[in-house]
Amino acid sequence: MSLPTTPQGWAIRLTQILSLHQAAHGLPRFPIDVAALAQDFSRQVFPDAPITMVGGLDLSKGVEGMLMPHPNGSGEWGIIYNETIRSPGRRNFTLAHELGHYLLHRQTNPNGLECSNRNMADWDEGRNKIEGEANTFASYLLMPLDDFRAQIKDRPIDIDVMTDLADRYAVSLTAAILKWMTITQKRAMIVVGKDGFIDWAWSSEPLIKSGIFYAARQSVIELPQASLAAQEVDMDTGRHGHRHPAGVWLGSEPVHEMTVFSPRNDQMTISLLLYPDRAPSRWDMAELEEEQTIDTFDKFMDGRAG
Repeated sequence: MSLPTTPQGWAIRLTQILSLHQAAHGLPRFPIDVAALAQDFSRQVFPDAPITMVGGLDLSKGVEGMLMPHPNGSGEWGIIYNETIRSPGRRNFTLAHELGHYLLHRQTNPNGLECSNRNMADWDEGRNKIEGEANTFASYLLMPLDDFRAQIKDRPIDIDVMTDLADRYAVSLTAAILKWMTITQKRAMIVVGKDGFIDWAWSSEPLIKSGIFYAARQSVIELPQASLAAQEVDMDTGRHGHRHPAGVWLGSEPVHEMTVFSPRNDQMTISLLLYPDRAPSRWDMAELEEEQTIDTFDKFMDGRAG
């Protein structure tokens, strides 16, 4: 049987094996024990280059994980995560990401790969091919589409739903949101903030088609002052969210913002932005501009009258 060559292909192959194994032994399907899977599968399929070590090490700050060959030249490989990562979901996704590198990229990167937390959020294969492929593999392995769609069917999307998904699949909240963003037809955006600035952001395809996205990796952008992410709101307010008028977030439409504040880093925020399902038409935009012009004129005249 020929081996897969794509991230989705590898994830589907492993998913099929896991489904049969878990069913045969009466084990729960989720979450996936990536460490055990990586070692068992690699020994069977790649006996000359097995993964023999999976664990945590004290890595440099900003390094999330590594795929590394054994220094003795035996052909063995190791998958490492930064042991300072306290979130089980982040650790699990990091292990799956590095397993993706092992399956897809070890032959072209014989010295191994070192991945940052930014790499874990880079799901755009057009911008960063190998990191995007590793993330695609991890998302398909840990959160298979058929099960993921079944979990969100007929449920209104909010932070609580995303938290349920993160718990089910043992992934980070960010990974669960990004997975949903890749398949949704809704106009939505995830914004991760640090120290009052946008660290990175990702728009769904329908929102990108509306021309709404942040280029936060190319420039320094402050979090909007009126946003929940920039304010010290309580957790319940952040999770349930607030509907902002046009002009707070990017674009000329009202936006529903739901925000989670990191319990381990008070300066980090994760915001899920939901835009109206229908993008404004040219007629809508023309009417809005006319209303704004009239409003500005009225204020000007009121000022003169005073």
